[in-house]
Amino acid sequence: MKAVPKVNTDGLYIEDTLVDDAFSGVVPFYSYMEQGITDVLSTTESVTQPEDEPSNEPESNISGYIIGIPVTPGLFRPRFDLAAWNAYETALTAAHDSFQQALSGWHALPEEQRGDMPVLESPPQPTLWIEGLTPEEIEELTRPQPIEPNEMDRLGSEMVTRELEALELRQQNEAQGAQIVGLELRLLSLENS
Repeated sequence: MKAVPKVNTDGLYIEDTLVDDAFSGVVPFYSYMEQGITDVLSTTESVTQPEDEPSNEPESNISGYIIGIPVTPGLFRPRFDLAAWNAYETALTAAHDSFQQALSGWHALPEEQRGDMPVLESPPQPTLWIEGLTPEEIEELTRPQPIEPNEMDRLGSEMVTRELEALELRQQNEAQGAQIVGLELRLLSLENS
């Protein structure tokens, strides 16, 4: 088993899901609608009914896709480009059909006229995982957020403020004490004279 990404119908990453190790490609997953209740995943048995009778099976809707291609690291909100995937699948099919035609033509030739066997040339796989956020949204996410102080920081700040106030009061006391001593000395010198 391996974990592969699961995306919604817009290609935006939802979560990882476990699949068989051999899984690759892109496959849809469905939600079922029954009597107005949506997004209830269930399995139903196939029952053959006459064509003129309405079916009691729930209606199925594509809810998203399971992607067998790993998510490109470094994306803020990964989005799978479903249009690019479909174009790539179409190009692969066209390349395979062209190879089959060339191979059939090669086999139809006599051995002495064949030359080199045709080679399947697959188109390069495009970048399928892209950023799902706009540059403005990324800037908003990456902007440094103001840090709100916790209670310990707040108490520490208050304690430093109180210690500074106490130091200022001590300095004022010393200055006033020195003035008082100076006045007492002047008074003693006046009394002695």
